[in-house]
Amino acid sequence: MRIFRRIITAPLVFIAAVIILLEDWLWDDLQRLAAWFGRLPVFKQVEALILRLPPAAALGLFAVPSLVLIPVKLLALWFISSGHALWGVVTIVAAKIAGTALVARLFTLTKPKLLTFRWFAWLYERISAFRARVYETIRASAVYRATHDFATQLRVRFRAWRERSRGNWLRRFHAARRLFRSR
Repeated sequence: MRIFRRIITAPLVFIAAVIILLEDWLWDDLQRLAAWFGRLPVFKQVEALILRLPPAAALGLFAVPSLVLIPVKLLALWFISSGHALWGVVTIVAAKIAGTALVARLFTLTKPKLLTFRWFAWLYERISAFRARVYETIRASAVYRATHDFATQLRVRFRAWRERSRGNWLRRFHAARRLFRSR
């Protein structure tokens, strides 16, 4: 029974791991992008309002992006069903990116209040532990180590090339500047 259960759940765990990794890789960058928008005057006032919300309202607000994206996802399904698969996929990807950015910013703003709910703190702890296990497994794999070593070598070589060529570019720039100044 235990082997059967593992066979059945393995693909689901793999899919969950891939989704968590993709969102995790995008999370910080999209949160910074959303924070940049949050510095605009209109959004600054909205963020100040969000920070003043009580915990229950913060929880309700945290659920809004999922509800807002339902019509967008239905639009994507309509595109796909009407023969425009590319538009459907683009719509889903754009909705996922926008939704992740919005959720990341809302979570950053509401996290202290959301963690006051015992069940939310428990769930957050479990998801964080699962994410840590996924990263440990990936980092322990031979594919990750080989890819990481290769990427590190590429970075070192690129920096060395950039340092070597920087002198050439500066010499060319200064020569061009002198040429234009002499005219």
